[in-house]
Amino acid sequence: MIRLENIHKRFGSVEVINGVDLTVNASEVVSIVGASGAGKTTLLQILGTLDKPDKGDVYYQDQAISSLSNKKLAKFRNENIGFIFQFHHLLPEFTAVENVCIPAYIGKKSRQESEARAKELLDFLGLSHRLEHKPNQLSGGEQQRVAVARALMNKPLVILADEPSGNLDTENANELHQLFFDLRDEFKQTFVIVTHNNQLADSADRKIVMQDGRLMG
Repeated sequence: MIRLENIHKRFGSVEVINGVDLTVNASEVVSIVGASGAGKTTLLQILGTLDKPDKGDVYYQDQAISSLSNKKLAKFRNENIGFIFQFHHLLPEFTAVENVCIPAYIGKKSRQESEARAKELLDFLGLSHRLEHKPNQLSGGEQQRVAVARALMNKPLVILADEPSGNLDTENANELHQLFFDLRDEFKQTFVIVTHNNQLADSADRKIVMQDGRLMG
């Protein structure tokens, strides 16, 4: 479904990504682990079209996207990729429903359609009683579940997560990890997760170790 071919990325004199090849299959949970500075986040950003490789190609369902214009790339990203970050990046002045709706609004979907979808997602994630709450009224685990709902909003091909449980306590982290697998089982959702959490990494369908800009297995 997703394919990286011979990806290279350099910042100044440092080659951060050095000839990476990677295939991600539909409905697969892939974890990427490695020491800080190994290139994991940069690889995730290239996979998510937030950055472009210096060399190599990124394919989504056999479509080469590296050559798309910035406008077309932004549209592709909005429609096909969901993001979850360590710090949820919810907008503090918006309610849970409004935060979840943002990707749909960017995609110019109607308010009625967007809110209906957002409420369905929040209900599935156990937050139906928090729809009108703002982020400062939610616990850390609840805020991250709102971020998960936002990532799912446009029914993306893949969700990319960068240390998604790194800011959560053990109980909330475990609940979040289980949620990923529930979403894979229930909706056939695909995940690529960069993490330092060994339990999450080892539970994935495939665990990849990154070292010095290369994938080791």
